[in-house]
Amino acid sequence: MGDREQDGDTEFQAFVVGRWPRLMRTAFLLTGEQHAAEDLVQSTLEQVYVAWRRVRAADEPEAYVRRVMVNAHARRHRKKLRELLAPRDDGPGLAHETPAPGDLIARADDRQTLLRALAALPPRQRAAVVLRYWEDLTETQTAEAMGCSVGTVKSNAAKGIAKLRAIPELADGVMYGGRK
Repeated sequence: MGDREQDGDTEFQAFVVGRWPRLMRTAFLLTGEQHAAEDLVQSTLEQVYVAWRRVRAADEPEAYVRRVMVNAHARRHRKKLRELLAPRDDGPGLAHETPAPGDLIARADDRQTLLRALAALPPRQRAAVVLRYWEDLTETQTAEAMGCSVGTVKSNAAKGIAKLRAIPELADGVMYGGRK
């Protein structure tokens, strides 16, 4: 293996180690299941590794990887997404995610209620809410990650937040987009 390839491998490894928690959180919020999130991150990183030269040359490699992950998730679950994201009483579901250190939402008393409500959102609304408010991306960055227009992001995020705000158990304690 040449020095350049070895440097690329080392750089890729550093990228993965540094971004793993955030990629896992995003994948979990997109899939609703810890194991599915791990699979999604792994398959995304496999695709990214093959194209690492192009990825590392991008202005924002993390945004590039996020877009690959969102696209992979959409392709994988296009037909079954609603079924997979629906809250379940008989399975591990969203309530068993291991929150990352520093995750402020993890401190919320109503985390389980919030995660179940998030899982019940339609796929595009869920992706918009996750990327805008959990990942704290701008509308433009979210649109790039979802492969849609800024207007579509605004519409889907607004509809998703409205549905979450309509849940009485969440109305008093959960902040959305920096506002209570």
